Amino acid sequence: MRRTTYLLPILVLAIVGVLSAIFIVDEREKALVLQFGRVVTVKEDPGLAFKIPLIQEVVTYDDRILSREVGPLEVTPSDDRRLVVDAFARYRISDVERFRQAVGTGGIEQGERRLDAILRAQTREVLGKVSSNDILSTDRAALMLEIRNNAILEARALGLEVIDVRLKRTDLPQANLEATFARMRAEREREAADEIARGEEAAQRVRAQADRTVVELVSDARRQSEIARGEADAERNAIFAEAYGADQEFFEFYRSLSAYRKSLTGSNSSMVISPTSDFFNYLKSDTGKASGSE
Repeated sequence: MRRTTYLLPILVLAIVGVLSAIFIVDEREKALVLQFGRVVTVKEDPGLAFKIPLIQEVVTYDDRILSREVGPLEVTPSDDRRLVVDAFARYRISDVERFRQAVGTGGIEQGERRLDAILRAQTREVLGKVSSNDILSTDRAALMLEIRNNAILEARALGLEVIDVRLKRTDLPQANLEATFARMRAEREREAADEIARGEEAAQRVRAQADRTVVELVSDARRQSEIARGEADAERNAIFAEAYGADQEFFEFYRSLSAYRKSLTGSNSSMVISPTSDFFNYLKSDTGKASGSE
């Protein structure tokens, strides 16, 4: 009975010691066995592993590809037009022993802070060498690749492998938006004024050409009308001369009737004239002018 009393605690301690010496490495993790803070063993294969109880401890790190958001970063491109850039990176812990030596007990949080500093510095350096138009364009894959390649070299010292870097958003700072919009409006208004001026100039040329064409057409029409009128007058005078030569009495009779028709038409039916005037020769007698002379 007394022996059982001693053996039971020893058995319990032995079981506890064995269990504390066993640990499991997950397939998504890598493990470090530390002894007094110094790395003793690196466990990368999943499964059971052993350590010395109470003397050694196990620290695990995620072996998957991780994402890290880089907060808004203000950069100044080569044309001095400031931009606010958001980016994110994908990385993994490639060397857990070096990562442990670099960050100490800070773990993933400390490693990500140092990775942030690397990404920010490389983003400012790369984007500072190009113009803002290159950054804002859709074809900026070369810039992201350069940032990633430069970050890979520095992150390697931390035991990290940078897989990809992407620029998510590139905007103007809020303080510069209104000034930029005002400049854009001024440029558009200037372009509109130039277009209006060019349109007015073209319209003036068209109007001047049209006025010139009108003057030429009117002048030509007047010239032709004067020619036609002159020819008609000449023809009329020739007809009158021929008629007068053929029968002078009939010609005078026809001229008198034409004068009566024009004088006694419409409201012009009252006339103040001497009764003995030659105008009434063909009204006073059916023999006309000859009877007036008798």
